[in-house]
Amino acid sequence: MIAVDRGRYTCMVDDEPLTAMRARELGRKSVVVGDRVGLVGDVSGSTGSLARIVRIEERSSVLRRTADDDDTTAEGRLERVVVANADQLVIVSALADPPPRTGFIDRCLVAAYDAGIVPLLCLTKADLAGPAEVLGYYAELDLPHVLTEPDGDLSALREVLAGRVSVMVGHSGVGKSTLVNRLVPDADRAVGVVSAVGKGRHTSTSAVALRLPSKEASWIIDTPGVRSFGLALVSAESLLHGFPDLVEGTVDCPPNCEHTETDPECALPAWVTAGHADVRRLESYRRLLASRSGGDGLEGPDRG
Repeated sequence: MIAVDRGRYTCMVDDEPLTAMRARELGRKSVVVGDRVGLVGDVSGSTGSLARIVRIEERSSVLRRTADDDDTTAEGRLERVVVANADQLVIVSALADPPPRTGFIDRCLVAAYDAGIVPLLCLTKADLAGPAEVLGYYAELDLPHVLTEPDGDLSALREVLAGRVSVMVGHSGVGKSTLVNRLVPDADRAVGVVSAVGKGRHTSTSAVALRLPSKEASWIIDTPGVRSFGLALVSAESLLHGFPDLVEGTVDCPPNCEHTETDPECALPAWVTAGHADVRRLESYRRLLASRSGGDGLEGPDRG
């Protein structure tokens, strides 16, 4: 399934799009972009035809988020499946205008690791600022990345997208839709500008899967710009594994250590002091922990 609009679903059958609706027998099961579905009815794809989606195939991966980090709130309990069956998460972040927000990137990394999706950091507007500070923050992760510039060569990005189903996420204004339009010239995704206060305007309003013009079966799924990426439904253990540079540092922690600032015997501060991880990574991890217990998790200059 490649798109949904007001209760109508666009599906690809033999490389041709057709329109379908959900069958009642699916109950409350949601159908999302990336789903592989079973269809009945008029599957001709001709004008005015309408098939029915009667089955959702087992998903190989599910990228999900919540509106809130706290699962005691209604927003925190509401799971929003972003896409299904993606195998790469492309986290798009501008190096300037707006400035990079590592808190948001950290959240996306947690979601990617939890879903079993390979992360890729795509840093745009490399003509305005260098990547050293951001890449230094993730130095211990060996996080794959690509740099892009307006009208610059996209061959490095095309290479890592080839043969994959990649979902692109990012704040509005980071250049995500511009990238999509360059990768798929007929995509015609709406492009916004950055406001005077450094915040992007929301442009894309719905997720859509687009096939890349390449010899290999390659898809990108463009998603609406988001302001937050809630992690209420990610377990505490999975949250830690979103920070692989900190995991080994917990070996010397006492049993049942929650790794917060109030745990005096937590071994993570010593791990950071010894140079095994950036102190900002520990601060980001602890902000996420605080947000799960009812705090806003957004203190500090880099609000995720």
